[in-house]
Amino acid sequence: MKLLKLSLRTRIFISMILLVLGASILIFGVTVYQYKQEAESYHEERLERKEKAILENINYVLSQTTFVIETENLEPIFSTQNKINEMAEVHEMQIHIYDLNGELIIKSDESFFRDTTKTRLEPDILKELAASPDKSFLKKTEVNGQKYQSAYTYVLDPKFKPLAIMYLPYLQDDSLLNRDLNNFLVRMAEVYLFMLVIAIILSFFLSKYITKSLKIISEKINQTRLDKRNQKIELSNATEEIYALVSAYNSMIDELEESAVKLATGEREQAWREMAKQVAHEIKNPLTPMRLSVQSFQRNFDPNDPEINQKVDEYSNTLISQIDTMSSIASAFSNFAKMPAQQNETLNVPKIVKLALDIFNEKYIEFKCEKEEILAKFDRTQLIRVVTNLVKNAIQALKDVDNPRILVVVEEEEDHVLVSVSDNGSGISEENKEKVFEPKFTTKSSGMGLGLAMVKNIVETYNGSISFVSKQNKGTIFNVRFPK
Repeated sequence: MKLLKLSLRTRIFISMILLVLGASILIFGVTVYQYKQEAESYHEERLERKEKAILENINYVLSQTTFVIETENLEPIFSTQNKINEMAEVHEMQIHIYDLNGELIIKSDESFFRDTTKTRLEPDILKELAASPDKSFLKKTEVNGQKYQSAYTYVLDPKFKPLAIMYLPYLQDDSLLNRDLNNFLVRMAEVYLFMLVIAIILSFFLSKYITKSLKIISEKINQTRLDKRNQKIELSNATEEIYALVSAYNSMIDELEESAVKLATGEREQAWREMAKQVAHEIKNPLTPMRLSVQSFQRNFDPNDPEINQKVDEYSNTLISQIDTMSSIASAFSNFAKMPAQQNETLNVPKIVKLALDIFNEKYIEFKCEKEEILAKFDRTQLIRVVTNLVKNAIQALKDVDNPRILVVVEEEEDHVLVSVSDNGSGISEENKEKVFEPKFTTKSSGMGLGLAMVKNIVETYNGSISFVSKQNKGTIFNVRFPK
C-alpha cells in the first residue's frame, strides 16, 4: 500500500532502476547457466573424441597382432610392448578392458592416474550397454564434490562382433572454465555497475521531465478558485496525453467562468430583489400611520376648535417622525450600496477615532490609547463611519443594563492597527453569531440591518478584517484590524 502512495515521479524512477537491475540479474543468471551447459557439452564431446581415438588405436593394435583375435588373447596382445600404457599416456586417459561378462582383463598403469579400477562391472551397466543402440553408454557420477564421467563401449573384432568392453573414467575438471566464467562475470559486473549509475542519473532527469507537465497542471488545478479569474495552461513539447489533459482543463476553466458569471449575476439579482422587498417593507411601515393621521386630521379638522393649534402640532410631529424614519431607511440603504472610495489618506488613527466619539453624549463611553500617533492609510469619512456604527450598536445593546460601559481601544499589532469596541451589554446569541454580518439581518425592532454589513464591506476594502467575541448577557467585543 505504501508503494501506491508514492508520487508518479518516484514510481518512474524506481521502475527504471528495477528494470536495469532485473535485466542485469537475468543476464547474469543466463550467462552462468549457459557456461555450465557449455562446460557439460565440452566434457561430453571431449570424452567422446578420446573414446573414438582410443578405439581406433585399439583396432590398429588388433590389426597388427599375430595372436588370434579372441577375448582370451586380449591380455597378451596389449601387454606386449606395454601397448595399453602407451595408449593411456598418449591419450591421457586411464583404460580398462573387461570381458563380455564384466570381468577385468587388463588395465593401464595406475601410476599416471587416479585409481578407478573396477574388478567387475555392475550388472546394471552391462544391461544399459547391451540395450544401447550405438553400443555405447555414458554414466555421470559425483564423489566428494568432484564430477566424473564414465564411458563404456564395446570393442569389436574384425567381423564387428563384441570382443570386450572398454571403460574410460574421466575427471570433469571445470577449474579453467570456472576461472574464465569468474573473470567474465567480474567484467560484466563492472559494466553493469557503470550502466546502473548512468541509469540512475537518466532516470532522475527523465522522471523529472515526464512529470514536469503534470506538476504544472497540478499546481494550476490547486490554484483554481470560483471567486477569481483562473489562468489557462499553456504547454509546449508535451505528449499527446498531456495535451488532452490540458485541453480538458482549459475547457473546464471556460465552463467554470461562464458558470461563475451566471451564478454571480443570479446572486446579485436575487440580492437586489430581496433588498428591494426589504426596502419596500420598511417604507410601508411609516406610510400606514402617516395615511391614518392624514385621514383622521381630514375628518376631525375644525377651524373653530380652540385646541386646533395643539392638534396641528401633534399631527405635524407624527408626520415628521415618520418622515425621519423613512429618511433613515433611505440613508442606510444608500450607505450600504455605496462602495467606499479608496483615497488612501495617511491618518492618525487615535485622533480620528476620538473625533468620531465626540458626537456621542453617553458618559459611559471610554476611549483608551497608549500612543498619541498611529498612522495608517484609510479614508477619514469611512473610518468615522466604522467607529460610529460599532458604537451605536454597542449603545443599543446596553438598554436595560445596570452600570453600562463601552470601551474603545486603539492599539498597534506589528504591521496592523487594532480598533476594538467592547460593551457589557446583552451579547449575541449562538444562533445569531453566523448572521451578524449578513445584510438586512437585525434583532432590533427598527432599522435595516445594514450597519455591520457596511462596516465589514468598508474594512475589507482596505485589506482589513473584522471579528467579534460575545457572551450572552455579558457583553461583546468587536475587533477591527487593518494595515498600518
